[in-house]
This record gives sequence, structure tokens and C-alpha cells, in this order.
Amino acid sequence: MHCPVCGHDCVTDARTLFAELPGRFAPCPDCMGLVYDKRSPPPDIDTAEPCPSCGKRFIDEVFAHVYRVMAAEGDLAGNEPLAAAGTPLVHPGFAMRSAPYLPPDSLVLLSRSAGERAAACLVAEVPEVRGVVRTGAGAPGISDTDAEPAGHTLLAGCDVRADIFPTRAGPIAVYKQQSALHVEFPRGRDEKILSLEREIDRYRPRTFVDACSGAGTLGLAAARAGVTRVIANDAWYAAAFWTACNFEMNREILGIGEVAMHQSYDDLRRRPVARDPVLVATAAGAREIEVYQGDLRLLLAVLPPDIDLTALDLFEKADAGKVEEITGAWRAQVGGAIFIP
Repeated sequence: MHCPVCGHDCVTDARTLFAELPGRFAPCPDCMGLVYDKRSPPPDIDTAEPCPSCGKRFIDEVFAHVYRVMAAEGDLAGNEPLAAAGTPLVHPGFAMRSAPYLPPDSLVLLSRSAGERAAACLVAEVPEVRGVVRTGAGAPGISDTDAEPAGHTLLAGCDVRADIFPTRAGPIAVYKQQSALHVEFPRGRDEKILSLEREIDRYRPRTFVDACSGAGTLGLAAARAGVTRVIANDAWYAAAFWTACNFEMNREILGIGEVAMHQSYDDLRRRPVARDPVLVATAAGAREIEVYQGDLRLLLAVLPPDIDLTALDLFEKADAGKVEEITGAWRAQVGGAIFIP
């Protein structure tokens, strides 16, 4: 599909991503990477070039290149540690046993320090960098439909990337726009997915609702586990859009037909925070899928009467009073089993 951020074909189906994984970040026999101390500035040596045989470069050497560009543009003084350049997010992200050798167009940089000029230079001059995002004060998204949205700023390039999460039934691919959605990098085992699988074992649901879907990870995992009807919802436009896209990108492994998009990216972006639920996407086949954008407290208006299991992955889980208020209202109005991942 055409990426809504850059317009290119950078969003590929899950099977294609999975097929590339074994050698995606592995060095070839000719690769030689230097490990740098992240607590010190990079050494004063020439910037390493990508391997002439495979085109990859060790991540520390890529980051040293990034650091030098930022220092040349005045965003770093040159005496900060290498880690001050920012946080690297590889594409696709998955649990790795060793530091990666990066192919071209495989890194989104999150940075507090990068300016627009440096970001443009990084995308143009560092072949591994696909996008540069300046981080804001909080995680992107909303804590409540009445709250002011938080977000990061895409300075240059494209910040769309995928993470690969393991489930008992097999992996799922989760794309997200990193300036608009929070980071959930895979670590080999995902506690939220494990808690979902335990609840599915316990209740054997036919209908599952992910009421605060984010990029759709739990809804995808439920469909992968065999739940026949999955309803996903989020009030934040980027979450609802990428949830729908992720069902499309995983549709072959989920056994569903083409996902029908009822709202475009631009439609959703014009109303970034929704209250009354709007149908974003549907799909049918071995699984029946519905994606909404709306306030979970108003979702009852579009839900079927037979909800067996609901995940309430609330942004404000630390607020015990609010969690109890929302779960109590859901239990009274919707029913079925509820769990908080």
C-alpha cells in the first residue's frame, strides 16, 4: 500500500516482512563493525562506509555518522556521549540476540536534539536513516478524549516502521507512525499478549473487543489466536488508522479478505480525537473484523450484544479511581469478561 506519510510503497505485508527477518540485520562475511562506547563521544576517526559486499553497516558506526552530522549542524557540541544523538528504532523491530548491522532505509531516529537542517541532512546523507523525529515532552497520543493530544514531530523522511511480535500461533506485524504512536519495541516476550492469551484460554471468546487499541497489537493477536470476531477501537486518529492498516497487512495470516477502509488517513486526521464512534474499517473471512474511532465510553452504541471478552488497555492505568470508574461502567453496560493488560 502507499504510505500516507511519504507516499511510497514502504508498507509491505506481514509475510514479506517475516521472510526477510533471518538475514535482515545479520552481517555478511565481509562486514567489520567497531563497537563504540555509548557514554563517550565517538572516536576521532573517519566515518565507516557501508560494507561493499552487502551494503550494511554496524549500528554503532551508523550512530557515529549521525552524531557527526548533528555536531556539524550545531545540534550537538561534540563533547556529549554518543547516546545523546537519540534513540534508534530499527525497521522492522524484533527481539535480536546481537547488535544489528543496518541495511539502507532501516532506522528511524528519535531525538530531542535534532533540528530541521540536521534532520534533512541525515535523511539525505546517512543511507540507513529513513526518518528523523524530534521527541516532545510526553508519549504521543491522548490520555482521555478531553485531554490535549501529545505528540512528536516528524522533521524529515518517513517515520513509519513495523514491529514483529511473537504469539503462540505465530508472529504478527504491527506498523505504526512513530511520531504519532508510542514505542512498544519487542523484547522476545510481550506481557500484554501473554495476558491476552491467558484470558482467551480461560473464556474461549467468540467476540473480543480491544477498546483502546493503539496500533492494534491485541486485536491482531486475538485474531491470530482464532477468535472469530474482533472489534478494535481507539479515540486517537493515528491509532485507529494504523489498527485498520495492520489488519490489512496481516490479512493473509489471519485468514481474512481485503480490508475495506471506510475512512481515509486524511479523514481521520481532520478529527484527531473522536467521541461518537465512527466505523473506520471492516473485513470478513475466517475472522470478522471491525475498527472504530471513538470514545470507549460511547462504544456501546455500535457493539453487538454478545461481547465475551474485553481488553481495557487504558492510558491512565496508574489512576486507580478512573480505572474502576471505566471498568465498572463497561461491566454494567456491555458485560462479559474484562481484563487490563
